[in-house]
Amino acid sequence: MTQRLGFIGRRSFLQLAGLGGMGVAASSGLLWHPEAAVAQNPTTKPQPVSPEAALKRLLEGNQRFMEGKRQNPNQSRLRLQETAVAQYPFASILGCADSRVPAEIVFDQGLGDLFVVRVAGNVASQTAIGSLEFSTAVLGSQLIVVVGHSRCGAVVAATKGDPLPGRIGTFVEEIKPAVARVVAKTGDLQQNAVIANVQYQAERLAESSTILAGLIKEGKLKIVGGRYDLSSGKFVIVT
Repeated sequence: MTQRLGFIGRRSFLQLAGLGGMGVAASSGLLWHPEAAVAQNPTTKPQPVSPEAALKRLLEGNQRFMEGKRQNPNQSRLRLQETAVAQYPFASILGCADSRVPAEIVFDQGLGDLFVVRVAGNVASQTAIGSLEFSTAVLGSQLIVVVGHSRCGAVVAATKGDPLPGRIGTFVEEIKPAVARVVAKTGDLQQNAVIANVQYQAERLAESSTILAGLIKEGKLKIVGGRYDLSSGKFVIVT
């Protein structure tokens, strides 16, 4: 009888997650830094990390990054081999495509730790939602973090409302409802809009996906949003 893992059957899970039932040969070669690693059985699915524990791990990693004390975890040759067989990210990120906000670096994580979806303006597009459904229902991530950032060009464009060439306007249009929430608010419009956009996109994830909504209802998923400051490197929760 088919067992159920979240919303995906066991057989489909094994196929989608890339489990081949093969062991991983240990290697002493390292990729970037001399991390001590212990071989894990890649065919054994680990227990999912709770939303609270996952968020704590991200915030602690960001603190290390901000203080210049990065540990660069899970970047050994052994980790490379383990994640070639299967992936079990402990958190998922919906972030902006901005080159200055690479999630694995600013949260001090490594290979296989984060399932990252990046699109300009950290917009919850249909493609982004589908990707996050996969990371949660199939791969078992129990936390989604929407990561916006200061001086986001997509949000700035949405506040100005000027005509845009090509398909740039497609994702800018998806930010404008967030801008409308704060256009009459006192303070800096662009700063307020960045936070409003994070909150709006986090809401859209839960409201636009029956899969994500179902996981939230079952207590198997939490969605939070935060703002990353380009100058300090600090990430702050805003939802």
